[in-house]
Amino acid sequence: MNAAHPKRLLLLTSKLGYQSRAFAEAARGLGAEVLFATDRCHQLDDPWQDAALPLHFERPAEAAAEIVRAAARAPIYAILALGDRPLAAAAHAARSLGLPYNSPESVEAARNKLRQRQALRAAGLPVPDFFSFPLTEDVEHVLPRVPFPCVVKPLMLSMSQGVVRANNAVEFRAAVARIRSLVQSPEVQVTREEGLDRLLVESYLPGAEVALEGLLEGGRLRVLALFDKPDPLEGPYFEETIYVTPSRLPAAVQDAIADCAQRSVVALGLTRGPLHAEFRVNERGPWVLELQPRPIGGLCARALRFGSQHMPLEELLARHALGEDVRGLEREAAAAGVMMIPVPRSGILEGVERLEEAARVPGIESVEITARLHDYVAAWPEGSSYLGFVFARDSGPDGPAAAESALRAAHALLRFDLRARLPVEHPASHRMTHG
Repeated sequence: MNAAHPKRLLLLTSKLGYQSRAFAEAARGLGAEVLFATDRCHQLDDPWQDAALPLHFERPAEAAAEIVRAAARAPIYAILALGDRPLAAAAHAARSLGLPYNSPESVEAARNKLRQRQALRAAGLPVPDFFSFPLTEDVEHVLPRVPFPCVVKPLMLSMSQGVVRANNAVEFRAAVARIRSLVQSPEVQVTREEGLDRLLVESYLPGAEVALEGLLEGGRLRVLALFDKPDPLEGPYFEETIYVTPSRLPAAVQDAIADCAQRSVVALGLTRGPLHAEFRVNERGPWVLELQPRPIGGLCARALRFGSQHMPLEELLARHALGEDVRGLEREAAAAGVMMIPVPRSGILEGVERLEEAARVPGIESVEITARLHDYVAAWPEGSSYLGFVFARDSGPDGPAAAESALRAAHALLRFDLRARLPVEHPASHRMTHG
């Protein structure tokens, strides 16, 4: 890369956090310039001093026009979107700039859970039975169509936020009321996402759950890692915890998952860049839960290293976005695992104890607490962020099992002080809320 004229990578992200910094550092280490584009308030005068473009991700065509104007001042060589919300804006901008990326149509089909289900079903992919209904519809009119057990979810939220299992009519009514309260909350409404006025109902799929991390080039999928999720995700909520790779599933099952992912990619029309996909696997084979054309979230990318130099996933994806050939880089032989530290109950985080002891558990590489002290942390199904992450690695013959055991041992040591949020009276309405 010519140091006098470095390539410029545009990183679109909903917020500038640990994941954004890791990708930016990787790109700069390759000699690239980095421009951030975020959905921060455009009226703030660069509060973080990072010269980020303020965009409205819920209006992707307008966001793309802002990016094109920025590119006229300083050319953009490549685009990479982190998280779900920036995906459509990235696709529209790439099309306008003539940059290689997924089409806006494919991204928008993937982003909306209902559209994705419809596209996959039309292509003959294995998906659960489903239907959608508006929040304004009387629940009693919906009930005759509901297959029990079922899963109820919003169309646009991610990280299993608002996803609830219901086994009967009583639980279904409660689930709909709870999800309605969530999507109508100020915190969700401020995103102005399309589809917040509808819910999706799916038949519940039994089985083990896996996550696939992949890379697309010309519509062909390369599987970078397949993670087992050893904790049963049976509801009523679906907060994730442990990921371990390599998978311990039989080779034939892993091949079937990869084939299902490839056919799903074709059905959605995705062609390039990172892919994160979720599947349920039972005696009938793999079932598609969701695919998104973006990297794995949070700090989970730290669990993956590639090549003899142990290149992090962020660098591999940055190299690919910048046009480098990364086909020869394979995941390391050692087993790796990450625990997304679950939120046991909603509350204000006042302290974390026994952190050092947890970090000293054999096989543990690090324990990272990402929730901020004195901030409110919501448990699932309202929650969408974890207390932190624990990382383990093991190169022995029983590596995946050992990494999983280390994660569980470290987590068992941690103690979180979560205090209830006290109700306060709003000065204008005199209604009691939680401050």
